[in-house]
Amino acid sequence: MTIDIIIAYVKRYEFGHEKDFVPPITGIHLAAITPREHMVRVFHQQVDRIDFDTKADLIALSFFSGFAPAAFDLAREFGKRGKDLPTPRYDLLSNKFLIRKVIQATRGCPFTCSFCTVLTLNPGFRLRPVEDVIRDAAYDAFPHWWQRKVVWFWDDNLTINRKYIHALLTELKPLKKWWLTQASMDIAKDDKLLDLMRESGCIGVFLGIESFDKESLADAHKRQNKIEHYKTAVAAIHKRGIAVMAGFIAGFDHDTRESIEEMADRVMEIGIDVPFLSVMTPFRGTPIYHELVKEDRMLVKGWQFYNGYNVAFRPKRMRPKELLLAHRNLWKKAFSVRYSVKRILRGLLTLRPGALCLSLFMNSFYMYKRIRRNYPVDAL
Repeated sequence: MTIDIIIAYVKRYEFGHEKDFVPPITGIHLAAITPREHMVRVFHQQVDRIDFDTKADLIALSFFSGFAPAAFDLAREFGKRGKDLPTPRYDLLSNKFLIRKVIQATRGCPFTCSFCTVLTLNPGFRLRPVEDVIRDAAYDAFPHWWQRKVVWFWDDNLTINRKYIHALLTELKPLKKWWLTQASMDIAKDDKLLDLMRESGCIGVFLGIESFDKESLADAHKRQNKIEHYKTAVAAIHKRGIAVMAGFIAGFDHDTRESIEEMADRVMEIGIDVPFLSVMTPFRGTPIYHELVKEDRMLVKGWQFYNGYNVAFRPKRMRPKELLLAHRNLWKKAFSVRYSVKRILRGLLTLRPGALCLSLFMNSFYMYKRIRRNYPVDAL
């Protein structure tokens, strides 16, 4: 394989440098750890001419933060010339993974949820070429039928660009796959999109619902979520036989121990097929993190507290231990045998076969944890 490592650069003086003193070290480090059987070339845009028509099999771009625009320009130019991501090496995955065909078609999300790291770590919104995504979705060298059948899109918000998602799903239809992803609740108002999702094989969609409290949604910058529309939105998705997975967060400033534990009932009331229940986690760099630092409410905790199941800050209406206990009680009730079986049986009336399989598997998965008392670990 031929690999070109390019270090992007943006001119910082009107006439450039009179002399170029010292190169960045990243490019030659990357070259040093590349196996010797590959041919590696290193180009610094600061001093080298960049060959956009290179025959290299792989283009690796490195850049300082301030030089990012140059790297983006380079990426666009190479992309136009067919240098895109290859199909992932699915053959290197252990067969212990039940679902192995994981794909990303888009990156980023236009929303600014206060607790979300995407805006900081993965800003903007980018689209992969539809033909590349379909190529990956068509990969079928797996031993089990469900590994060939199911496509899991690891996108933060796959449906946000309507023109793109319509083109992608239209091309996906002939493959006759079962697929699932994350999306915004606004899809429930788009009948044309929901119909296309059903026709192209969608079996499940994850919605970040987060809370049943209007003030908490406002704090989370989730104004696009309307509590009074939750049940209607779920029903619109169920109408197409698609399972609704949904995320809920315990620990907003307006939460109490009682309101958190009541969420198990409210989740059932609106018809969620598979709930995901986490503790508010103020990751560094997020708006909620900065707010808690400003209010001196962050606790000095190790990274093991930043896994979505532990408490790294002081809540407003309860002690940290109370928030943790409330979450654990919520988790135990939501995944009790009674509620888990009820969700599975309810799916018999609303879900298509693939979606029913999804609900059956995931609810059984969490219910088994509940029966075995395999609860979320309390960090030390």
